[in-house]
Amino acid sequence: MGRAKKQIAKKKKKAETKSGSATVARNKRAGFDFHLGKDIIAGIVLTGAEVKSVRLGNIQMRGAYAKVIDGEVWLFNCHISEYKYAHGAKQDPDRVRKLLLKRYEIARIEMELAKTNQTLIASKIFFKGNYAKALLHLGEGKKHADKRATLKKRQQDLDINRALKDY
Repeated sequence: MGRAKKQIAKKKKKAETKSGSATVARNKRAGFDFHLGKDIIAGIVLTGAEVKSVRLGNIQMRGAYAKVIDGEVWLFNCHISEYKYAHGAKQDPDRVRKLLLKRYEIARIEMELAKTNQTLIASKIFFKGNYAKALLHLGEGKKHADKRATLKKRQQDLDINRALKDY
């Protein structure tokens, strides 16, 4: 293998996470606003232009969540900007997108949501192979005091790391 090929292979490995998937977008507020529980991986139905736009990182997930409607799971509040080189029909960047799950998974999620006060929160979008996937969490909203405790703990961890670094 030539030197150039080795360098290209090395760059590809850096772009991927440990599971072999490249994270494209994160919902950073999800962990702050919710107690995140069980995680679920679902495929996303996207058009070709949307896939290209997501690969470029033109996606915003602030406030993204999912709902089960008529036995199907739908992703809301996920903004995917238009791909500027796409020709043809324009797509709404804020449209609701279908998530792909098996029926028994959807039934299990519906049962969990019905018996508890939880929400399906989208926390991450990544590619696994050529397929776009969404990482969903069953989560319960945090109260104001819980959020303050999270901020306090985060600040304490930063102080500890700074002290250890200087030591």
